[in-house]
Amino acid sequence: MVYKTFNNMKKANGLTVTSILCLMCMALFTACGEKASDTTAGSAVPSDTEFDLVILNGRVMDPETNFDGVQNVGVLDGKIALITEEAINGKETIDATGHVVAPGFIDIHSHISDFPFGQKLSLRDGVTTPLDMEAGAYPVDAWYAKLEGKSQTNYGAAVSAAAVREILANPDYKSTTASILLDAFDPHNRSGFNMTLTEFLPSPEQINELESMLKEGIEQGALGLGAVPGYMTRGTTSRETIMWQRLMGEHGLSTVLHGRFSSQMPPSTGILGTQEMLASVAAYGGGLYVSHIHQQALSYTPTAIDLLDAAKTNGLKTVAAIYPYWQGATVAGADYLAPDNYQRNMGRSYEDIIEVATMKPLTKERYEELLKTQPGASVIFGGVEEEIMLSALADPRTMIESDAAPLSISETGELALDWSTPFESTQGHPRGAGSHAKALRLVREKNLMPLMLAISKMSFMQAKFLQENGVAQMANKGRVQEGKDADITIFNPDTVTDHATMAKGGLPSTGIPYVLVNGTIVVKDSKVLEGVYPGQPIRNKIVK
Repeated sequence: MVYKTFNNMKKANGLTVTSILCLMCMALFTACGEKASDTTAGSAVPSDTEFDLVILNGRVMDPETNFDGVQNVGVLDGKIALITEEAINGKETIDATGHVVAPGFIDIHSHISDFPFGQKLSLRDGVTTPLDMEAGAYPVDAWYAKLEGKSQTNYGAAVSAAAVREILANPDYKSTTASILLDAFDPHNRSGFNMTLTEFLPSPEQINELESMLKEGIEQGALGLGAVPGYMTRGTTSRETIMWQRLMGEHGLSTVLHGRFSSQMPPSTGILGTQEMLASVAAYGGGLYVSHIHQQALSYTPTAIDLLDAAKTNGLKTVAAIYPYWQGATVAGADYLAPDNYQRNMGRSYEDIIEVATMKPLTKERYEELLKTQPGASVIFGGVEEEIMLSALADPRTMIESDAAPLSISETGELALDWSTPFESTQGHPRGAGSHAKALRLVREKNLMPLMLAISKMSFMQAKFLQENGVAQMANKGRVQEGKDADITIFNPDTVTDHATMAKGGLPSTGIPYVLVNGTIVVKDSKVLEGVYPGQPIRNKIVK
């Protein structure tokens, strides 16, 4: 089923497909919890308390309970202390009239959460908790240490299977960032990273060493395991992928997967990469989050989503995620961009790949030059058909993510890392700046899905998945409820809009005037406040 069916199909039995989907979604949320008329019942905090902050007259929407009503919210000591129709007062006041008061958005798949400009972009898009769980981090403790006390958002990472592979395969690799993505995107490549990981074929002894390194990351608090066999299709063995999931099962955590294949042609369709990991989930337990499934399965995306849903129905902890763009972003040396795959199996050509540094389509000659001189060069590529992406985005069984990648400064080619970098000076894929606002805009403009469902797909569903897979902290996030963390995104449903483009990838979203992180205002009047660092680390229960 493609997106056009939502608006263009003729009525069947008096209902359009859109109506049927909306009814199904609302029934789903009603089943999650009865809609309350007042959330103040049983509150331990009286309404005459002087709160640290009050949010008045906003449309409070809580996707876990399906509560949707105009209320006042009192914030105290970083928590949501009271939600009420009664008048309340605080040291600081936000008038949210005409705005939605939603849980702060959670992005399980972000690569811009560990540097100031990336956090700034995330906050303008309503994200309070961006997590790097696909590429991941290594060493994990070093990644967390660099953000301690100076993070505007909550932060967390998985342990990186790719990084430990590069370390074993490439003795010259010495990361100072603990982020393999920052090292890959660095135009100066100071780390020695050269994508040796892609074809590294480890021996059984080396796989044991990889396992020890990954376990070390888990013991340092990693949220799970970031697995990207799609970048190392010729090196990653089944013994290694089985080890990954066995490790997650042993620790009750999840694998965040970039599947092995991006293809809609036999013998290596994109669904096979998902099936590969599902077998290990069935055998060993643990969770499986399949990132951007639309860019691996392509025309088979509906079938892939059905497969994961069937696995979940049968007791496996599985989910698929979508970002709201048909174009992807990666590095020039990605396995799936090789001509024998990109052209044959994905139905694309060199001209469908844009080099971010020049914003020009590649030629065969330029592609081959990049492979030799800078395989980590940032590129944007055409992937899934847009209608398939939109249908998958609206599916009530999928989550929304960004896969936000570092941007480049147009004039210099340097990475846009510093907080003071002008938004308009950057280029690259727009998904880091606009994914969440774009999803909300599509809700308004195309009636793509109910608003409550969209909010859930960007907050509660992520929190619940991580909570059920070893990250207890997430029980207090993704909800607007008394006693929960005051991570709150306030947006205007009539105006919220993305502005980032391929040429201007850092233009921030608008219509999100306030964002709170742990009860502290970080975005005020649509401006990110400088020098405000309420972000807290999100980790598993650290093994000692």
